[in-house]
Order: sequence, then structure tokens, then C-alpha cells
Amino acid sequence: MKVQRLAGEQHLEQVTLKNIATGKLDTLACASLFCFIGARPVTEWLRDDVLLDRKGFVLTDRQLPEERSARRAVSFETSVSGVFAVGDVRSDSVKRVAAAVGEGSSAVRSVCERLAIAR
Repeated sequence: MKVQRLAGEQHLEQVTLKNIATGKLDTLACASLFCFIGARPVTEWLRDDVLLDRKGFVLTDRQLPEERSARRAVSFETSVSGVFAVGDVRSDSVKRVAAAVGEGSSAVRSVCERLAIAR
């Protein structure tokens, strides 16, 4: 099933779902919707440069194989020096919004650390 349409006046009242196999549309009464988008990373464009795990999530810091890096990666740093990954796209992350926000805040410190090392 795929969400095709959301409808309502002051709040969500209906959701229209499309059966991907048959193409049939069903409209259902609905007061709320939970959308989980972190289950499949969209990282194909990174494959030539950044190391990914077997599912396509980005490897960072301690997850990186030692032979791939002559330098020590700081927290949230990928296999490419100065490139960081946080949130759902990172391998073994918690895959929740609050965790991603926290990781993003922590990554700022890592960026500063990488810049200090580069000087």
C-alpha cells in the first residue's frame, strides 16, 4: 500500500491508499498518520566515495575498517575526511527523530574537532 492522498478541513479526516499490486484506491476515515521513512536509505549516489554497510546505510567513525583510513575518524565522520553522517542514514543509528537531532548537535563538535586537526 502507498499513501496516495490526505484530506481534511481543520485536521486529517481521510487517507487514500493505493494497492501497489492492483492499482486499486481505497479511501478510509483517518484522524492521524504515522509515517516511518528511515527504513530504506537513499544513498546510492554516495557509493563511489563513502563506505556503506550491506543495506546502504553510511558507516561512520568506529564502524570504519582500519585499512580504509590512515587517519582516525572523529564521531559521525564517514570514510571521507570532513564528511559527516547523522540520523537515519547512519548505520546502526536509532532511526528516530529525537536521536537524529541529538546526533546533529553532537556532530557540530566533531566538525570543529576535524577543522582543528586540519590546521
